[in-house]
Amino acid sequence: MVNKPLNGFEFTGMLRGLDYLWTALLLPITFSGQLHSELTGVLDDCFCDIESIDVFNNFKIYPRIQKLTERDYFRYYRVNLNRPCPFWPDDSHCSIKDCQVEPCPESKIPVGIKSGNYNKYSQVANDITDIADCEQAQDLGAINSTLSNYTKEAFEDWARHDDAQDHFCELDDETSPDANYVDLLLNPERYTGYKGPSAWRVWNSIYEENCFKPRSVYRPLNPMVPPRGGDDDGEGFYNWLEGLCLEKRVFYRLISGLHSSINIHLCAEYLLDEGWGKSLWGPNVQEFRQRFDPAETKGEGTRRLKNLYFLYLIELRALSKVAPYFERAFVNLYTGDHQEDRTTKELLLQFFNDTKAFPMHFDEKSMFAGQKMEAKTLKEEFRLHFKNISRIMDCVGCSKCRLWGKLQTQGLGTALKILFSEKEIKNLPEHSPSKGFQLTRQEIVALLNGFGRLSTSIHQLHNFRALLKEKR
Repeated sequence: MVNKPLNGFEFTGMLRGLDYLWTALLLPITFSGQLHSELTGVLDDCFCDIESIDVFNNFKIYPRIQKLTERDYFRYYRVNLNRPCPFWPDDSHCSIKDCQVEPCPESKIPVGIKSGNYNKYSQVANDITDIADCEQAQDLGAINSTLSNYTKEAFEDWARHDDAQDHFCELDDETSPDANYVDLLLNPERYTGYKGPSAWRVWNSIYEENCFKPRSVYRPLNPMVPPRGGDDDGEGFYNWLEGLCLEKRVFYRLISGLHSSINIHLCAEYLLDEGWGKSLWGPNVQEFRQRFDPAETKGEGTRRLKNLYFLYLIELRALSKVAPYFERAFVNLYTGDHQEDRTTKELLLQFFNDTKAFPMHFDEKSMFAGQKMEAKTLKEEFRLHFKNISRIMDCVGCSKCRLWGKLQTQGLGTALKILFSEKEIKNLPEHSPSKGFQLTRQEIVALLNGFGRLSTSIHQLHNFRALLKEKR
């Protein structure tokens, strides 16, 4: 029996059936009797409803992305956590032990990963039989010697183009002596105690200086600005936001959604008890309510969570669009372990099939669709603003927060790069690298793990609803 993919009508019907079950489970669960009634319905600037995303993510995507990000190819991320802050004196390093990141010893890194990015897609590289020789190699010679001169030239040409390509993020130099591999599974994102003025300064710089906002417009509940009485209800801010063009409005919602997702992770993995010898981590309901309960946030909590769902749709759309890039036979997620690599590729393609089956994707063609020169200027402004935000991540004082901030920012930047490269992806050659569009391993790892964090956030919302129901 062959499993045929569902068409849009069949998939929507399945979602609705599951949705009735999901709604029945969640209907009685509210935050102060408000959030469930407000966190529902169709999202702004798109045609997808929150209930469909909940069902699709929690039943289909979340289990798949969890398995995928546990594979060797996706669990090791090379990052430089020692880059100085380019905007203000870097005097706020966190001294709490839980802020620290444990770099991965060289001996633990799969040989195909630590050999470098040069031939990460080479089918020939997967035919190397003597892995021990690779481990002993002082450079890439052990792998490069298996490539034809034509293939070498193609990869070198690709590498030169990739170095010069316009990115949405400030990429770390992976060859820097300060760059280390980090095992993401051993350094999970969670609450570390990093908070207060240092953390506020980072987010304030992002919102106030990089989200196209004039200083005369005040962001509601900004901890860096004294309360302004009646003006603090956010009405002026949201009137301004709705008056923006779609592209600038989307930009703000993406940043707000990322901020919300990170806050959910910190609430879900909170340090509850340091204990003797072993810390206890788990969900902190009170912390969650302080950040998202409509009654405690003057309605901001609902807006923040809706922006999380909007960001999820944007990255989901990017993943569905980039599938053809990975579906080519010569593209391999190379670690040096043949069976591991085959299994990882199979899981990734299954995941892409799921993303493509979602019938209510965000339509990115509505962006940058105006007069050609104006659209080009706006697109470049959009890219540079986001690239600046990626640089601000080097100002985060907590190493573990910096690690996950850089990864998730790069993941979103990679998603934007994909969405704005539609023509290049459509014209990908079937049997060789493309000058028009390429992804580095660092971008691939950030893209999948970044989306995995969003999927986890939406899944955690269900857990918090259940905990709040118990408390009531």
